[in-house]
Amino acid sequence: MSRDRGSATVWAALVATVLAAVFGGVLLLGQAVVARHRAAAAADLAALAAAATWAHGPGPACAAALRVARAQGAALGGCLLRGEVAEVTARVAAGPFTPAIRARAGPPGPRPG
Repeated sequence: MSRDRGSATVWAALVATVLAAVFGGVLLLGQAVVARHRAAAAADLAALAAAATWAHGPGPACAAALRVARAQGAALGGCLLRGEVAEVTARVAAGPFTPAIRARAGPPGPRPG
């Protein structure tokens, strides 16, 4: 009998464990990327909603941003209105990740000459 008998089973188990760990890491990375993209989209849309209603004052503008953020499955972390420019922060929870993304919207600035 050879001393190597059964070693293929050990190597197969080791390779399967390493592959499972790599696959789990890739899944976590994908989940983090999706959470960040969802938070960025929600922040962008909420900032646009607030900037679109700036004339009604900060209360209604931030309420519009909150409605849009909730419709996107996000929580509104902050809303600030400075004149026609709205700045909001949106958070989206996805698994262990809760990225907070800030977005700003308002009229375009002056075009360079």
